[in-house]
Amino acid sequence: MFSASNCLIRCNIYSGVSCIKALFASVALLAVPLPVGGVSTISGSTGGSEAMVWWSIFNDVLYDVLYDAVDVLDEFECGSLFSSSNPLAFSFKMGHKIKQIKEQLDEIASHKAKFHLNERDESRRSMPKERAMTHSFVNVSDIIGRDKDKENIIRLLQKPSDGVKIDVIPIIGIGGLGKTALSKLVYNDERVQIIFNLRWVCVSEDFDIKNLIEKIIKCATSYGENRSNLEVEQLQKFLREKIGDKKYFLILDDVWNEDSMRWDQLQELLVTGANGSKILVTTRSKKVASIMSTISEPYELSGLPHDKCVALFTKCAFKEGEEKHYPNLLKIGDEIVKKCKGVPLAVKTLASLLLTNKDESYWKFIRDSELWKIGQKENDKILPALKLSYEQLPAYLKKCFAYCSFYPKDYEYTSYALIPFWMAHGLLESTNENEDLEDIGWRYFQELGSRSFFQDFEEEDSFINCKMHDLLHDLALSLTQNEFSTIISTTTHISKSVRHLLFPGFTSLPALSQYLEQVRTAVFMRTEENSQSALDLCLSRLKYLRMLDLAQYKLDRLQS
Repeated sequence: MFSASNCLIRCNIYSGVSCIKALFASVALLAVPLPVGGVSTISGSTGGSEAMVWWSIFNDVLYDVLYDAVDVLDEFECGSLFSSSNPLAFSFKMGHKIKQIKEQLDEIASHKAKFHLNERDESRRSMPKERAMTHSFVNVSDIIGRDKDKENIIRLLQKPSDGVKIDVIPIIGIGGLGKTALSKLVYNDERVQIIFNLRWVCVSEDFDIKNLIEKIIKCATSYGENRSNLEVEQLQKFLREKIGDKKYFLILDDVWNEDSMRWDQLQELLVTGANGSKILVTTRSKKVASIMSTISEPYELSGLPHDKCVALFTKCAFKEGEEKHYPNLLKIGDEIVKKCKGVPLAVKTLASLLLTNKDESYWKFIRDSELWKIGQKENDKILPALKLSYEQLPAYLKKCFAYCSFYPKDYEYTSYALIPFWMAHGLLESTNENEDLEDIGWRYFQELGSRSFFQDFEEEDSFINCKMHDLLHDLALSLTQNEFSTIISTTTHISKSVRHLLFPGFTSLPALSQYLEQVRTAVFMRTEENSQSALDLCLSRLKYLRMLDLAQYKLDRLQS
């Protein structure tokens, strides 16, 4: 009797699992990340504001239920592989969980009709398979319309210092204008190489003094020795020895620090160099510029002139010489460029989107999109173009793009690490059973690159390294339903919605025991002393872990 009952229960569970998988496949199609405020596709009898509030709540619930469904299926399949000390109790427990998940998925599916939440048509967004690799990545050094700005900056670098040992020259402008690209043009100019003995580029968004010194040392030396275990005083000594009495040129890119005391701390270290040393700072903040500048006025970068924007658009939207065959598209393209308000990133991103689609109606669709209306504010010039480009991604690329925000800004993505990251979380889809997941991931990586969602490409052996513009990173982060969390020394709590943890530096974890069991990803970017016990504690609680990255971790052992 006991055996028959157990068999019946397990049959019902298998039936429930099949039902969940079918419901999951249907409901999961709704779980495409949308930008904040991106509810324009929701229609129905309810008002717009009600729909917006409802969608926000619904989307959070949807993601939680889908994650729970995957966890239950994993737990069931794992339990089927291994014997249980009490199979009847396990069957009852799984039956109860499956029943709960099925009811939640049923409820979500019922809302599809209420708000007309049908799967979106991806046909017009698909990437043609014949897209040539030679057009996948635009050379970052091929920058249009900044020659005059480059000459102006170089003149400032050549100018003798006016009563100060080190000149600090800020370049200020809104995001997407090309401040970083301009800095690199200056950095690589032959005249600058002759003037300065040392040249460094350092991205410094967080402006943590220890991390910043490490970055400067890494940029200033030809070897990548890990110095994260050194104290600040040791790093300072090494930096002073490296600078000596040499004339140097340092770029601090994308600075947000508005604390003058922290800048004074760094400045004290950098005055060691010879007279005539220069620091070039890029920032969007006028306050940052005023705190750091030693010149009378920061260099304010303006938008590109319309003719230069058109030239950039033409270069990115057409193969060489192809534009002559599409006079109507050139006219529509000119109107699209006007909406980009002189912001090169907006122009390039949209042009890359249109490169493989020469359908005139599609170009008009982009030109006339309602999303342009969200960019009325001065600081939102770039947002409509980025959202438009995101909205036109196929669903499978939207998820991969959103997951890129797991890593911090200015992170150097590499194809050999990013593709397994997508793979571990089930983001790679195939309709061809003979196609390897690695090949699918490489195709996704190429598609995002060809649409200008990545930049600064470098080849290394058979892999590609690249970065993501910080505005695109902001957009990607807004899509992730608070699933990602970066754990620092002051972190005492993680949200129930968090599924992916990044540890820039290892920290003690006892206070983070809550909700650790639901984490899918744990990436440790740095090793610190006394971290083995914390790692063991962390791993013992990660029940549904799908990806563990210890590449930067000096591992003695790993608990079983």
